[in-house]
Amino acid sequence: MSRGSLALKAGVGATALALSLVPALSAHASAVNYVALGDSYSSGVGAGDYIRSSGSCDRSPNAYSALWAAQHDPASYTSVACSGAKTTDVIANQLSALSSSTTLVSITVGGNDENFSGIMQDCILDGTSTCVSEIDAAEADARANLPGKLAAVYGDISADAPNAQVVVMGYPDFYDLGNDCVGLSQKSRTAIDGGIDLLDSIIQTAANQAGFTYADVRSAFSGHEICDSDRWLHSVNVLDIDESYHPTAEGHADGYLPVFAANA
Repeated sequence: MSRGSLALKAGVGATALALSLVPALSAHASAVNYVALGDSYSSGVGAGDYIRSSGSCDRSPNAYSALWAAQHDPASYTSVACSGAKTTDVIANQLSALSSSTTLVSITVGGNDENFSGIMQDCILDGTSTCVSEIDAAEADARANLPGKLAAVYGDISADAPNAQVVVMGYPDFYDLGNDCVGLSQKSRTAIDGGIDLLDSIIQTAANQAGFTYADVRSAFSGHEICDSDRWLHSVNVLDIDESYHPTAEGHADGYLPVFAANA
């Protein structure tokens, strides 16, 4: 057989193989039933264009879960994530979206259990001493109580969606401590990032114990934190205070989405 014939045969074979994979890939995509759970970091607070029907939950089409669904065209996609949600709110109000047909779940939760937003407000208004003191108290509570709360919600997810892959997303550090900028003291910033690191560590341990996948977003946001010139997090937003300390649309598209996609 000539080289030309061999090349032609090889090309035909490669084309046939590629074509044979298309139905398989399409079938895989059409088999995914995806449900997004959690708090404001999953609903998309800070990403804008909020869906009016979501009310105070502030769900955004720019949230990482919606972006992933738009790219992958799953058989179904539902977001029940809601701004302000705690672990108990996920259990009471969101798990009804799950079923045995659910094949993919994402979730961020835990920050509101430790009064994330309230602490940040006090850090801004009341200064360093109050900020550090409240973070210390929140860390003590997180060590004592958050593992049990997370185990409860993760256990219920497993029971309600027994066939799902569950990806637990972490929280980004807020500040680039290597840079200085107007606002909170360096001591407050250091305490805030330390509290987030502890929170992420507790969440990761609980996720691993539940057999879930933990997806750490901190390295993705490195260089794009508050005090960086190209930041993917809102600082204090006096026009929409709820958006403060939440990812921007870029934070969801370039920070959360790639990390989720790599683990989904």
